[in-house]
Amino acid sequence: MNAQKLPTVIATSVVRSSHKGQSHGGVYLVNLHTGDTKQVIDWNDGSIDWEGRGGERGLRGIAFYNGHVYLAASREILIYDRDFNPVGKLTNPYLKYCHEICIVDDTLYITSTGFDAVIEYDLKANCFTVGHSVRYGRFAQWRRSRGHNPKPTCSRFDPTRPNQQPDADTTHLNNVHVEDGKLFASGGKMTYLMQLSPGKPVPYASLPKITHNAQPYKGGVLLNYTGKEYVCTMDLQGNMQQATEVPSYKESELTHTDLPTDHARQAFGRGMVMHEKDTLIGGSSPATISVYNMEDWTLQKQVNLTKDVRNAIHGLEIWPYAEAA
Repeated sequence: MNAQKLPTVIATSVVRSSHKGQSHGGVYLVNLHTGDTKQVIDWNDGSIDWEGRGGERGLRGIAFYNGHVYLAASREILIYDRDFNPVGKLTNPYLKYCHEICIVDDTLYITSTGFDAVIEYDLKANCFTVGHSVRYGRFAQWRRSRGHNPKPTCSRFDPTRPNQQPDADTTHLNNVHVEDGKLFASGGKMTYLMQLSPGKPVPYASLPKITHNAQPYKGGVLLNYTGKEYVCTMDLQGNMQQATEVPSYKESELTHTDLPTDHARQAFGRGMVMHEKDTLIGGSSPATISVYNMEDWTLQKQVNLTKDVRNAIHGLEIWPYAEAA
């Protein structure tokens, strides 16, 4: 891996368990070659729901289209120009606790965690088109509570019509990935990477509990195994193949460690983007971006934005607008 080729990335963060009046997230440009960082947005919206550890705090998914930056807030998609001036937003009644997003061709795919759904938006026609529901029913939830591994029920609905999908978070669906015309989704409560289209939804691979950013990779799956603090690959049956630990720090270096671990902990791996064929860039808490050499699964470099253990990287992408980096 040639360190000279390390890119600038854009990252979003969420400050878990922050309080009203405090910043609860931000957007950063990070030059991984020089280590220079620049905060371009300080997200301190005071109108959000402050309950829970994460909830509506912070910004999450990132995507790009026609020179604009798309960022997922809890109930809307915010649109900025490359200098981070706001230029618009997308709203829909079925958007709640939005997490990862992606844009492929002219379609924006949005994970709406509060509705167990992936919502599609046609960027040329400027309209919402399809909703994909990925949900555990009551019987499936009962079976899961007793150690079984049921598949979620998948269906489609019209996001332009009201009352097509009740709000619920049974799968914690927070990840969407499109590759070779196939739509994939997974979530923190799911033990499958589901292929939602084309055709009938089917399980693509088995996953352990508490994962992020799962996506097909060389006949298996690449993912943040957040529950065990690994970045790794697995086969389609969910067996770990190659792995490296998410970086951690001495407790004495961290701040806000008095919070319970379900509200904030270090080495919470989230956010992932590939750079060339052998370089993986991953995010974690406290607000750290790490570069891994996938030829030997070694940590090559890391850039830390803060030692506040509450501050967790969520969205992570290569910054495509070099002139602004």
